[in-house]
Amino acid sequence: MENKINVTSDSIWETKVGYSRAVRINNIVEVSGTTAVENDKVVGQGNIYEQTLFILERIGKALQEAGSSLEHVIRTRMYVTDINLWEDAGRAHEEVFRNIKPATTLVEVPGLIRPDLLIEIEATAVVPDK
Repeated sequence: MENKINVTSDSIWETKVGYSRAVRINNIVEVSGTTAVENDKVVGQGNIYEQTLFILERIGKALQEAGSSLEHVIRTRMYVTDINLWEDAGRAHEEVFRNIKPATTLVEVPGLIRPDLLIEIEATAVVPDK
């Protein structure tokens, strides 16, 4: 495929499952579902606000590697394990995307890959013209 760039975070899951943290094709970047796990430990244990901020920071790093940034996100998808926590996840999302305002989805799911994860986020961004 022409103009394809795969971005990796060297997560063991990328190898086990066969995916990339992000994939850029032409000027579109898709970031895989991202959680708040670093070095096999959950960041923000029991706190969806902290997990959300950490995830968005990780997404920002992947976007930079692909030639984009959080400022160029056009869509996010948030999967929460407890819909009652949506306001804290939404508050963190709003802090990061206050002036960007991407399209977004927030839905409750029965569970994520680990029971201590409260949220997983995907993002789509564009690469700006130079």
